[in-house]
Amino acid sequence: MEMESQMESQKRRGMSKDDLIAERTGALGCVGWLIVILSGLFTFLLCPFTIWFCFKIVQEYERAVMFRLGRITDRRPKGPGIFFILPCTDSFVKVDLRTVSFDIPPQEILTKDSVTVSVDGVVYFRVSDPIASVANVSNADFSTRLLAQTTLRNVLGTKNLAELLSDREGIAHSMQSSLDEATDHWGIKVERVEIKDVKLPHQLQRAMAAEAEAAREARAKVIAAEGEMNASRALKEASLVIAESPSALQLRYLQTLNTIAAEKNSTIIFPLPMDVMSHFMRK
Repeated sequence: MEMESQMESQKRRGMSKDDLIAERTGALGCVGWLIVILSGLFTFLLCPFTIWFCFKIVQEYERAVMFRLGRITDRRPKGPGIFFILPCTDSFVKVDLRTVSFDIPPQEILTKDSVTVSVDGVVYFRVSDPIASVANVSNADFSTRLLAQTTLRNVLGTKNLAELLSDREGIAHSMQSSLDEATDHWGIKVERVEIKDVKLPHQLQRAMAAEAEAAREARAKVIAAEGEMNASRALKEASLVIAESPSALQLRYLQTLNTIAAEKNSTIIFPLPMDVMSHFMRK
């Protein structure tokens, strides 16, 4: 008996989703059809009273999965609009086809480089196959939420902190592919996954801020040193030009005096060349 059950389970794993649905929509049998006929006669005889229980309505964004004596009656769900059921033998389950969004609670994750971070996200999904969402899983919405949490931890556990902070789009795409593949058997289509926030420990935040500040200071010192070096080169070239023409120094001296006088200063300092001062000192 145990071997037969194992063989049956292996056979079901190899079957596709359409094959499983076709298996569930098998014949009702002689007894089943007898019950259905009796229910139809009972409904017809009490037509003025039972007619109100025979017609059901589903909205445009809903579908109804029909069960007759516990078995799925059709491969396609009913709706939208009005449809007919037998009150005694038929039942149905409404399935909402609209896109559903939910927040993934913050997850404490240990990254590949042994850094603990708290990450949360948001998932958008919808029901693509109403029959599979009813027949293959007890609660498709709740199962998808739990699977999203575990998938977030599994995917981020293979990333280091730098990849987690810089490659959010790639991580979200990887999560969407994993979730969509895992929930396809449930009739769920994952449309979008987004990483909302990555919370780092306070000590790590202070260390990263200090590292960034030190890097900015180092770049500022390098830029200032390069500016001084370029300025010294320009001054050297200017001194060589002035040394070739002594009159250029006098013109520069007069230009400087003109600039100072234009600012309407009350005090003007006249610089004297060193060769003039040395001439007076020799006397």
